Amino acid sequence: MSWLKALIPAIIALHCTIFSPKAIAESFDQEASRFVSGTGTAIYLGAGVLLPILLDGKQGTQESLRALDTLAASTLLCVGLKEITDVKRPDSDSTDSFPSCHATTAFAIATIQSHYHPKSAILWYSGASIISYSRLNLNRHRLTEVLAGAALGYLTAKLELSQKHGLILFPLITNDSSGGSIVGFQVIGSF
Repeated sequence: MSWLKALIPAIIALHCTIFSPKAIAESFDQEASRFVSGTGTAIYLGAGVLLPILLDGKQGTQESLRALDTLAASTLLCVGLKEITDVKRPDSDSTDSFPSCHATTAFAIATIQSHYHPKSAILWYSGASIISYSRLNLNRHRLTEVLAGAALGYLTAKLELSQKHGLILFPLITNDSSGGSIVGFQVIGSF
């Protein structure tokens, strides 16, 4: 009977050290990826667009506008590619897997913000990489789809930065016939 008294604590110790930590770690990893892929991505993209207004004074408005323009252009390109390619997702029958728009938008923001704030580049690219990894970890995309999305975002941002007025949104400031000012955005029709 004494062996039974020793067996019960051994089973409990075995369960707590070998089986449970793996299940807890996997569960935590999935939960963290779900947060990063959802709320975390929204926070990251919002910060990429709004932080320049808050931190960069007069020039911040222009930087935020360029970030918003890059975000819009990269999203439109990504969604367009999804419509053309019809690649099945690894976790469902949905055919909108190529490329990863999470990776596209995250790397677009990382590239824009790294251009304006080179000392923070490692933080922006790390955030984009974590978002991209979350899509792989949740089995929503394959590695090629995430890499294509990251490249699309990076190249869209570089194209944005090479243009004098941006890609899609162009600030419109003019006077109307009665001498008042009109302020808004004009949508450019071509790249």
